Amino acid sequence: MHCPVGAQMTRRELLSLLGGVAVVWPLTARAQHSSMPLVGFVNSSSAQAQVLVAAAYRRGLEETGFIEGKNLLIESRWADGQYNRLPEMIDDLIKRNVAVIMAGGPPAAHAAKKATSTIPIVFTSGDDPVQLGLVSSINRPGGNVTGVHIFFSEVESKKLGLLRELVPNADLMVALVNPTFPSFKSQTQELQTAANKLGQRLQIIHASSERDLDAAFASMKQLRVGATLVAADPFFSTRRDQIVSLAARYAIPAVYEQRALVAAGGLMSYGTNLAEAYRQAGIYTGRILKGEKPSELPVVLSSKFEFVINLKVAKTLGLTVSANLLSTADEVIE
Repeated sequence: MHCPVGAQMTRRELLSLLGGVAVVWPLTARAQHSSMPLVGFVNSSSAQAQVLVAAAYRRGLEETGFIEGKNLLIESRWADGQYNRLPEMIDDLIKRNVAVIMAGGPPAAHAAKKATSTIPIVFTSGDDPVQLGLVSSINRPGGNVTGVHIFFSEVESKKLGLLRELVPNADLMVALVNPTFPSFKSQTQELQTAANKLGQRLQIIHASSERDLDAAFASMKQLRVGATLVAADPFFSTRRDQIVSLAARYAIPAVYEQRALVAAGGLMSYGTNLAEAYRQAGIYTGRILKGEKPSELPVVLSSKFEFVINLKVAKTLGLTVSANLLSTADEVIE
């Protein structure tokens, strides 16, 4: 390449040209990203505790043709069981002009519904969404909200029955419940009703912080509790390592609502298959992105349950798992 006499001018022009090229590509990339719909994923639990359900949600999106990074962007927010953080998180997502808000758990769903009446919301809820005021009805939600009803509270009585079958000689059992969780009252009522029917002495203990959990298990030891039931609640799932460790330290048989706690060293769990519920929520998000209205999408009733037993933990606690429990378990961890 031959340079003209004004070499300095040409150099400046060349640098200017190169600089222009350097600027064009990032702008093009941003333009491509800005053309993609943005989904706000806000969850009452933690990313560590919900790795599988987050992946299942993306699978549901993929079933409707949306792949993150290719034709869809996702902004995730995790409350880590601290429900007072949710309103600020959702306000931030709204400012980012999200096309849909995916609200995982009743606290997140409540906060999202309160924050906007125009942006479509897809929720997962462990309690009746009509009673919680999220939708007008199951078949015709109305408004900007629809989602998946996960049967959490309704299975507390089943969990208590399984615990009693495994530990039939437990004179006193404890139910660990979070008073800040929206389903707290219905959970407590269901557990007390179930205990009365079973003829089981049951004491309710509240916990909504790490310190509460330490104190709760210490009191269980003093009370000589025969077994404990940990109620369904995103806060408890975010503290799974602490809870499982405390149950092991005090040698207290415990039943949980998520398989993840059993995989982490817990005794047994019974509850809705969360991964399946979030996959269904992903499908609904995709359908809304394609133009369907939340008001016309019936709330999905997620009724796929799973019962998991950890035989190694049972042996450590000196418990004999009956043939009936083994035969009804969906998974036995040895």
